[in-house]
Amino acid sequence: MNQLTANFEVTFPTFHLQVNFAVPAEGIIAVFGPSGCGKSTLLRCLAGLERSSLGSMVLNSHIWQDESQGIFVPLSQRSIGYVFQEPRLFPHLKVLANLQYGWERTPKSARRITLDQVVHVLDIERLLDRLPQSLSGGEQQRIAIGRALLTSPQLLLMDEPLSSLDFQRKREILPFIRRLDSEFHIPIIYVSHDLHEIIELAKTVVLLKGGTVVGSGPIEKVFSQLDLRHLIPENHLGALVDTTVAEQDQEFGLTKLAFSGGHLHVPHQPRQIGERLRVQILAKDVSIISSPPAFQTSVLNLLEATVVEIGEVNTEHPFVDIKLDIGCPLLATITRKSLAALKLHPGQHVHAQIKAVALR
Repeated sequence: MNQLTANFEVTFPTFHLQVNFAVPAEGIIAVFGPSGCGKSTLLRCLAGLERSSLGSMVLNSHIWQDESQGIFVPLSQRSIGYVFQEPRLFPHLKVLANLQYGWERTPKSARRITLDQVVHVLDIERLLDRLPQSLSGGEQQRIAIGRALLTSPQLLLMDEPLSSLDFQRKREILPFIRRLDSEFHIPIIYVSHDLHEIIELAKTVVLLKGGTVVGSGPIEKVFSQLDLRHLIPENHLGALVDTTVAEQDQEFGLTKLAFSGGHLHVPHQPRQIGERLRVQILAKDVSIISSPPAFQTSVLNLLEATVVEIGEVNTEHPFVDIKLDIGCPLLATITRKSLAALKLHPGQHVHAQIKAVALR
C-alpha cells in the first residue's frame, strides 16, 4: 500500500511542532485542528519550505528527508504541487499562460497530466483567454489548482484554499476538488479549519492540537473516538457514514441509502441510484432503546446496535457519550439518567433510533 510517513520537530520562539504520523498516500488527507495548532507549519515541512533538524519524510519509495542520513531534498526537486490560500496568479498573463507555466517547467519525461485533462475536469475552457483580474475568486482558485496539477505532482498540498471565498463560491468549487482524486489519483494533503469541508472531502484525517498529532486515520474512525470529542465542535459531534443511494421514494419524498449496517431513510436527495453519499449523524440526534418498540413509531431509522464504549461519566455534566456499532461506528449522546435506566454496558445489544429529518 502507498504510504506517507512524516516525523518533524521544529521549534519557534512561541511555538513547538512535534509530529509523527503515517497515513495511506491516497485520496484526500485532511489536516484539521484549532487555529495556531501547526497546520500550515506542517504543510511547509512536507513541502520542504521549513526544515526540521530532526525530520524525516517518505512518500511511497521516495525519501525526501531523513536527517539521520543527511538527506534533504529541496522543494524545487520534490514532485509537489502547492495551492495557497490566495491564488497567486500572474496578473499580466492570461489563464492559458498561467496554466502553461506549470506545464513548461515540468520535464517532458515527468509529464503525466495534460492541459486538456485539467481544462475538462476543472471546467475552465471558457476562461482560457481571460486575465485573472476578470475572474471570480472561485474561478481564480480553480486556475491555481490547475496550474499546480500541470506540474504532474506525486503529492498535492492545499493550504486552506477556500478560506478567502464566501459560502456560495465554496459550494461551487468543492465538487471540483472532490473530482481530483478520482480523475488524477494524486494524494492530496488538505489543510482547513472548516469542518464542513473536512467532512465533505476527506478520506483520512490528521488531527492536530498544540503542535502534536492527537489522532489520525480514516475519518469515520477518528471522528468517533470519544476521547477526541473536545476537539470537535458540539454541533458536529457524531458519526460519518458512507452510503450508496439505493432507492428513491417519490411518493413520500424520501431517499433510501444502503450502508454496511443496513439502510437509512433521509429526505429526498437529487442523486442517481448507485451514487455514493456521505451522511453525518449527529450524536444528539441518536436515541437508544433496549429492545424494539411494541408500538408504531414515527422514527423510520431503527438499527440493531452493540454498545462498544461508554464515555466519561461526569457528575457535574448531565450527558454522556455512547459509542455504538451498527456495522460502522455511531455515537449517541444521552443523559446520565438514561444510562442508568438502560443499564448500558459494553457488549450489550440495543437498538439505535435516528429520525430521517435529523440526517444530513
